[in-house]
Amino acid sequence: MVPDNTSIIRARDVMDKDIIFIDGMATANEAAAIMRSEKVYSLIVKKRHEDDAWGILVVHDLIEGVIIPNRSSCEVNVYEIMTKPVITVPADMDIRYVARLIYRAGIRRAPVENGGKLIGMIALSSLILDHELF
Repeated sequence: MVPDNTSIIRARDVMDKDIIFIDGMATANEAAAIMRSEKVYSLIVKKRHEDDAWGILVVHDLIEGVIIPNRSSCEVNVYEIMTKPVITVPADMDIRYVARLIYRAGIRRAPVENGGKLIGMIALSSLILDHELF
């Protein structure tokens, strides 16, 4: 998909539709096992109730919250090391602004949201590696 001057590529056009969810009470060990089996670098932490915010757990959180401090992954819960609230990207946002938002926020990936529902994930690396945006 090579963009021309008249077409706008939106987040929904390049997102990965697979989202893996995890409960905040799960252990870091369980989270790492899911990441390995699903071959993903992040998990979305489920809301506890409707007014709650989404969370995200990334590999960096496991390294910083478990490996570096030498904690047992079986004794650390996801909610202790996750990032919350998570920065989301609107599904209809122009990919140029998506890239700028993710980059300036200092993150590598973000869930894509449409009408209050998470519908996919988008990563900075996939914008370059998986899509013909140039």
